[in-house]
Amino acid sequence: MINFRYHVVSLTAVFLALAIGLVVGTAALNGPAADLLKDRVDALSKDNSNYREQANQYREELNRSEEFATEVAPALLGGKLAGRKIVVVVLPSGKDHAEGVTSMLKATGATITGQVTVQDKFLDPANATELLELTEKAPRPTVSIEGLPHNIDAVETASALLARALLLKTDAVAEQDLTAVLSAYTTLGYLGVTDDIVPGAEATVVVSGLPPVDREAGKKNQNAVTLTNQFVNNRPLVVAGNGTQDGNLVAEVRGDPTLVTKVSTVDNASTAQGQLATALTAIERIAAGKVGQYGLNGASRVPKAAS
Repeated sequence: MINFRYHVVSLTAVFLALAIGLVVGTAALNGPAADLLKDRVDALSKDNSNYREQANQYREELNRSEEFATEVAPALLGGKLAGRKIVVVVLPSGKDHAEGVTSMLKATGATITGQVTVQDKFLDPANATELLELTEKAPRPTVSIEGLPHNIDAVETASALLARALLLKTDAVAEQDLTAVLSAYTTLGYLGVTDDIVPGAEATVVVSGLPPVDREAGKKNQNAVTLTNQFVNNRPLVVAGNGTQDGNLVAEVRGDPTLVTKVSTVDNASTAQGQLATALTAIERIAAGKVGQYGLNGASRVPKAAS
């Protein structure tokens, strides 16, 4: 008769057999499995090492390309804009590479009449009322408000007044009037300007970068386009930017059927190669009167002025 003790013994025998099978099976497979795992780890380690070496090589090649661009700049640019005058307008996103762009422009022999750094406050729609009030008070005898956009777009009106004060025009702007106009904006933190700034620039280079990403990004991007548009009227303009993503000033210019025929752009001005291309583009735009789009993103690499 089968009793409870029989069941216990039977179940114990079954579990014991399973345990012995697992131990034996693991021991039998342990060697091959461990070897296979080790081979895979070694292969991944070698892949990582190869990728790291490749990344270092790319970085070294980039550094050498940057050095090459800097070294050949004097030969490519020297004297080609001698006697010409350029004002540099720097947007908040372009501050990091403004110095490099300006250095290349100076290598052309051009005179930099000054640098105007546009602060984020200037483009922020929250400050529109105060900016418009400043603009109404800023004009001086040789920098009048007559003929400027007369509307509630503060950035458009202020930018038009700045362009009139900074750029060459038939009736020369007095230096003291330029200083007074700029002071109206610098005092309250809307602009920053170099100490030696003077009027009479015949062309503008706008230095921009990545677009803003805050809650007012869309309006700030549009204000950057509006500002740029005020410096285009009857004067050469080059936008030296960084990338062509949505909201980027370079992308906005290239996507505008009117601006793209008037404004030259460079989309990699954050690099020495792009800064050299910016100077070459300025030569083409100012000396030859040609408009072109250059850089890495769906544009020509460099203008023909390089040849």
